[in-house]
Amino acid sequence: MLELYQAEGCPHSAEVRETLTELGCSYVVHNPRLPGDEGGDVLNERTYHELTELGDDEIPYLVDTDRNEAFSESEAIVDYLEEQYG
Repeated sequence: MLELYQAEGCPHSAEVRETLTELGCSYVVHNPRLPGDEGGDVLNERTYHELTELGDDEIPYLVDTDRNEAFSESEAIVDYLEEQYG
């Protein structure tokens, strides 16, 4: 399963969502906080806690539970998706 921690209005998150859609991937979206360079306001305490437990506060952040992989940085995420699912 692919899980995307992202923020609406974040252009980097939008790039990842577009790639997931183009590749026909099913995924779960989590919206832990608003976008912002210094971290936006937390919208969902539970998913924010999950994100920080993964060791990161960056969005977008992709977790591929089937392959036990996780990535931050939209460029790295897009590269991974195209390599694994393209």
